[in-house]
Amino acid sequence: MATAALPGSFVACANVAKVTKTIKNVSKVVKKILNYTIKTVFPLLLGALILWMVYNDFDFSLLWNGLKEMNLWWFAVTVFFGIMSHVIRGCRWRLTLAPLGYNPSAATCVDSVYVAYAANLVLPRVGEVSRCVILERHEHVPFAHALGTLVMERMIDTLMVLLITLAAVAVQWPVFLEFIGEAGVQLPGGALFSTPRGWVIALLSLLAIGVLMFFLMRKLSLWQKIKSFAGRFVEGLLSLRKMKNGWLFVVETVGIWFCYFMQFYLSFFCFGFSSGLSLAAALLLFVGGSIAVVVPTPNGAGPWHFVIISIMVLYGVSTTDAQVFALIVHSTQTLLVAALGLYGIAALQLRGLKRKK
Repeated sequence: MATAALPGSFVACANVAKVTKTIKNVSKVVKKILNYTIKTVFPLLLGALILWMVYNDFDFSLLWNGLKEMNLWWFAVTVFFGIMSHVIRGCRWRLTLAPLGYNPSAATCVDSVYVAYAANLVLPRVGEVSRCVILERHEHVPFAHALGTLVMERMIDTLMVLLITLAAVAVQWPVFLEFIGEAGVQLPGGALFSTPRGWVIALLSLLAIGVLMFFLMRKLSLWQKIKSFAGRFVEGLLSLRKMKNGWLFVVETVGIWFCYFMQFYLSFFCFGFSSGLSLAAALLLFVGGSIAVVVPTPNGAGPWHFVIISIMVLYGVSTTDAQVFALIVHSTQTLLVAALGLYGIAALQLRGLKRKK
């Protein structure tokens, strides 16, 4: 009897194994969906929520009036500086790869920057990975080496933001204190941080930064398990020490941030209500906007508007005008990034076809 029951037990075990395998597959799918939701949907929803909180009582008919009165000549100049910041960043990246023995074309490096910034509009912080993938595919530069140089690049950019922030705070200390205290920042409904709306925006931004740091640390721990990858990663990170033209790296770094600042500052002259703002005011606004884009929303949408509107009101700009300025400037800059990304993809594809021929 026991021998006759044996095949049945095998069948039961096989069924249990199939069920277990199915559960594992389902859990993997659910995990992928959750990761995708957190990385893609969450930033979009967060940006949309903050934008709604900032603009829920805004009369959008005023936006059309602002566009009609916009000085297109000054707008064209801001576009020029926006493009140049990408071009210089691509050239600087090429410079950091030289000590590692790689000499990719400047065009590929610049086009990869175009694509990277456009990719960040869809999925925040994925642009750095796309830059490395493009360089590996088109110029045969190992992914780990390229990523190491990008980490070094981000460290330098963080230092630049810190230096510019210190300069802005030193020059505009009274306004900075007022902004921190939010004593005079008024939107319809009261002071931002004395209402639930202001606190919700701040807490959501901190939550988003925390989620971003979680994924970055998780990826970092994975990289550290791969010795060969980590070796190349560190080698790329230390490439600056081997750089022969260190002075050129410094010049290009300053050039990138000069273009960023000029793109923002010259946008003041596109509108009559903001053309009278001082260079010092532009510096503080620029710093506030640069810090706001750390929040992982598409191109900083939401937090950037919140900060820019808050500080502009401190300088005497009406809330409505500040809302118009933030919406138009951010939207046009985002469209420029998207257009450059499409150009970069097309240029890379055409260059790849020519090489095949």
